Formats: sequence, structure tokens, C-alpha cells
Amino acid sequence: SKPVVVLSNNDGCIVSRTDEAKALGIGMAGPYYQNKEVIENNGVAVFSSNYNLYGDLSMRVMDTLRELVGAHRVEVYSVDEAFLDLGMVPDYELQTAAKDIKETTEQWTGIKVSVGAAPTKVLSKIANRLSKKNKIATDGVMVLNTKEKITDALQKTAVGDIWGVGGRYAFRLKEMYGISNALQLSKMSTEWAGKNLGGVVGVRL
Repeated sequence: SKPVVVLSNNDGCIVSRTDEAKALGIGMAGPYYQNKEVIENNGVAVFSSNYNLYGDLSMRVMDTLRELVGAHRVEVYSVDEAFLDLGMVPDYELQTAAKDIKETTEQWTGIKVSVGAAPTKVLSKIANRLSKKNKIATDGVMVLNTKEKITDALQKTAVGDIWGVGGRYAFRLKEMYGISNALQLSKMSTEWAGKNLGGVVGVRL
């Protein structure tokens, strides 16, 4: 329950923040010196990165996920992220399954995680992001398994927060086409996406 930040390997930039640090206005990837006054005035704990430790903890989490759903159903995406194929879970059991994955992973590893479940990777990333934005209401789990839930989630997601849409694209979409959220983007044609969102990648998105 205290503000904590972790710095990059040369202690130059802030690469991780607790919610309490975020609430103080400390930005992600911002230079340490620019936030030094806020950090010192609010008793923020500052730590250097420990990549050996991160790698070890990451391996424990990924091994736990493989144990829970099967190794062939886990695609490790980064040191702190993975896609799981939950195709074997009936739709009506997805919420329970997602919650079980979260709670078991936390119990076995001591690492807090969040889970977003949806029909596609892009939608699951959106679900995961929304689960973290309102941790109390979602308990770190969000399942988008109905058209209504997906529409609501897309409406709440700024176009720049979609996985695969960078800041440059987001600015262009808003300025040139008036697209400010994911729902608006989802209603564009695949032909338009092919021309304006990077070809095949844009069409898939």
C-alpha cells in the first residue's frame, strides 16, 4: 500500500509503478530526474531493476500456467504476459476458469496477475487492460463472451490503447477519420483497414 517505482537497468527511467505511485502522477517511462521532486516529497520507494529475479519469477508464473492448462495451450508473449488457449472451456464456465487461473497463479507464485478472456488476442488484451483499470469491481478478471460485453469494452477503449495501434496511428486515426475509440475502429471496412492500417496486419486488427 505504498508508492513504489522501479528504474531501468541504468536507473535512468521509471519502468514500473504501483497504483499508489501512478496516483501521484508519476508517468511510465519518464526520466527519474523529472520525477525526483515528487518522489522525494511523497516518500516513494525507489528500486533498481533485477532482471535475473524477474526472469526467475516469470518462469515460475509461466510454468504454473502450463501446469493449469497444458503446455501446448500457453504462448509466452513477454516476461510478464502470456496468451492461453481456453478453447476447451465451455463458454458459461469462462469466468470461473479465468478466476481459478488468477487465484492459483497468485497462490503458487506470490505474483499478482490479471486475466482477460475474449475470442481474439486483441480483445483479450482489451479485457485485461479493463480488468486492471477497475481492480475492485473486476477483481482482476474480465471475460468478454457476449456481443454486448465486447461492444461496451470497445466503447471504453481509446484507439491509442488498442494492442497494435501506436501513438502515431492513433493521432492519424483521430485527426483524419474521427476515430477515437475501439468501437469506431471496429466498424470500419476491411478494405479501409488494408489501405490505412498497414495492410494484412490492419485487416486482422
